Amino acid sequence: MPKMTFINPDGSEKEVEAPNGLSVLEIAHKNDVDLEGACEGSLACSTCHVIVAEEWFDKLAEPEEEEEDMLDLAFGLQQTSRLGCQIIMSDDLDGLKVHVPSETRNIG
Repeated sequence: MPKMTFINPDGSEKEVEAPNGLSVLEIAHKNDVDLEGACEGSLACSTCHVIVAEEWFDKLAEPEEEEEDMLDLAFGLQQTSRLGCQIIMSDDLDGLKVHVPSETRNIG
């Protein structure tokens, strides 16, 4: 089964099993990673904002316009920022690393 690593705001890492077909947000919730996801993946907030490790960013599918619009609201936006609800695990992403930001902003 694919694995992925969450890098917490304090720098600690948590490697977890990441079943194919689940979003990074769903995987975070299944593994007690503090990633909010207030809208439950409906692209109505930016609280599941993660910063993808640079070496993984280009392996992800391009973000849809709706995701880019929500990312504009994210706190601490980076070049490799994505919404965790929009990253769907597959064998190609085995080993994925994402940073969990220290703060989120929920507007709406």
